[in-house]
Amino acid sequence: MGTWDTGPFDNDTAADFSGDLDDAPEGARAAMVRAVLLRAAGTGAAGHLDADVACEAVAAAALVAAQCPRGEPVDTPYAPGEPLPDLTGLRAVAAEALGRVVTEPSELLELWEGDRAWLSVVRGLQDVLQPGPADGRPALK
Repeated sequence: MGTWDTGPFDNDTAADFSGDLDDAPEGARAAMVRAVLLRAAGTGAAGHLDADVACEAVAAAALVAAQCPRGEPVDTPYAPGEPLPDLTGLRAVAAEALGRVVTEPSELLELWEGDRAWLSVVRGLQDVLQPGPADGRPALK
């Protein structure tokens, strides 16, 4: 895996996934994101999550999170350049996939062992993907 930074698209696998999304017909892009997330989420706790599957899942989750309230745009030349459909319906499966990425046995978690910056990126995505008030404003305390 060629990696140059801690962002969701800062590795060869995620950049390739992005290119695949751009090459796909517009109507197939949401299904591709969903399939990647389900592949990671479907790896049970007893199964070893492959780093490539995890990299794609982190990238896909970032695309979902970018469309959610409090989500930040994916601002990198390695992200998809073509328009994406509404992915917010994949919020729960994206959160589940990220949960699996940071749960052993996960090859990507092992590769980033002890790297707080990478874990912070993933935790930030998880926070955005958690359900909140419908209008995106913080709840009153």
